[in-house]
Formats: sequence, C-alpha cells, structure tokens
Amino acid sequence: MNTMFAALFSKLGIPLKTSVSVSVIESALNGTVTVTPLPLGKSSTRKVDKQCAQFFGVTIDEEQARLGIVVRVTSSAQSKFKLLYFEQESNGGYGLALQEDSQITGEITSAGMYFLHFQVYRLNPAVNTLAVSKDPEAVLFKKLDGFHPCEVSELKSGPHIFAVYGDNFFKSSTYTIEAMCAKSYEQTSEKLKGIEAKLLAKKNDLHRFESEYRKAAAHFQEVTNKYAQEKEVVNNLLTERDAIQASFTTVKPTANTIVNNGGGIKVSNGDFNPAIPKVNENINAKDKFDVKKWFSKWNHSEDKG
Repeated sequence: MNTMFAALFSKLGIPLKTSVSVSVIESALNGTVTVTPLPLGKSSTRKVDKQCAQFFGVTIDEEQARLGIVVRVTSSAQSKFKLLYFEQESNGGYGLALQEDSQITGEITSAGMYFLHFQVYRLNPAVNTLAVSKDPEAVLFKKLDGFHPCEVSELKSGPHIFAVYGDNFFKSSTYTIEAMCAKSYEQTSEKLKGIEAKLLAKKNDLHRFESEYRKAAAHFQEVTNKYAQEKEVVNNLLTERDAIQASFTTVKPTANTIVNNGGGIKVSNGDFNPAIPKVNENINAKDKFDVKKWFSKWNHSEDKG
C-alpha cells in the first residue's frame, strides 16, 4: 500500500498497522544511534521526521525498579508515532523488544509503557476493523478483541533505551515524552490494575453475550417479518369483507349509460332490452351510419310512447 492510500485510510479513521523502517532498526542494532538522557520525573518536547526515530536513555536504580516505571508519549497535535523499547545486545547495539502505536485519546494522541510488576494490557484497535466494517453490530462485540497482555511487565535496574518513531505519512511528528517512577502513583497503579481486570472479564462476557444477542436478533427479525405479513393479510381480508358487504344493496345505477354486454344493450335505467340488436364492430362505415340512424328513430318513438 503506498503512502497516499495509507494516509487516506488514516484520515477516514481506519487504523493501519505500520512497521518501523529497516534503517532505524539496523542503526539501533549497530549501536550508531544518538541517545539523549531522560531523567525520571522530567519531560522532553521534540519533533521527529517521518520514518525516523529519536532515542532516549532512562536509568533507574533498584528502588525505582521495584516500585515500577512508566514511560508515556503524547502529542497535542495528534501526530502519529510509535513508542519503542530496545534491549541491550551483546555487540553493544540495541534490539527492538516492544512497540506501542499511538492512539487518539480525547483530543491528543498517546502511547505508554507500564512496568508495574503486574500484568498490563495493550489495546490494538486495528484487529477487527474489517469485521466491523462488514457487520456494524460487531462494533461492541469486537471492541476488546485487541485487548492483549503486554510481553514485559517490569524492568531491572540500570540503563534502558526508549525511542519515539515518526509515524506520520507526510510530515514530522511533534510529541512530548516523559518517564516517571510509580512511587508517586500508587493509587493510580491500583486503579489501572483494577480497571484492566474488569476489561478482561468484560471481554469474556461479550463473547458469551454475542451468542445470545445473535439468536435474539434473528428471532426479532423473524417476528418482525411475520408482523408485516400478518398486517397485510388482515388488511386484505377487511377490504374484501367491505366489498362483500357493499354488494348487499337494492340501489340500481342511475347514470344514462349504454353498456354492450354481448347479447343486447342495457339503456338508461339499466334494464336489458334484447330487442335491440348487438352492434357488430366489424361492419363498414355506411352500415354503422344506418345502425345509428335506426337506433335514433327507435329511441325517439320509445320516448313518445
């Protein structure tokens, strides 16, 4: 998929999974990247070019490692980016270990890594985009399908390498990165643990509820169709009943009409007179004139009588 189409899908709100460029990964593996120190409790606001990365070093002691570490990146400009975590390789380079794609959260985009000594989860919204597009009702049932446990839940003491990768399609990404010790966020950590446990339970509940919902929806469609059919049948029966009731009448037609019934002509008061011959539609113009002339005389004599 080329850049233009990828950008179009992104504008339409369709999340697309992109990869870190090979050049960034190779530079990290070779250890030829520039690493900027990022002290705990501090933030840094920067701009990174598309498909490029800026590296940061976070050093923690044993106490901080025990309490837990959080690294977050936000963008008030809603730039797209990736938060990357690298592990030290034996050759002195850095190997990509974790990757978090930015997501829109409120009026910003954000991504975070939480090393809090308990299982934390990531939510990948791109997992079921296709399924939801084919079945709009699946938007609820598939919403937590991308809710999966993160691979790493704690860090050891020592230096650690993070990076922010520019994931915009046409322009650079602006962002703010910060690293913090969880010591000042004990209650927040417990809240995160609790809410993610509820989400995991809800994910399982939704799978069970989907089966119930599908059955109920199918039954609803069935009875809705039957309702429409029964309504039509009842209306037709009532219409037919009205017509039958209307046929009980002694009132005769009053219009002065002449009706050809195949054996004679019904005139004026609706009485049938077999004495009046049937007009043959196949006769020529002269014969038609004679018939009309005869009928006019006959009708005049009847009026006198």
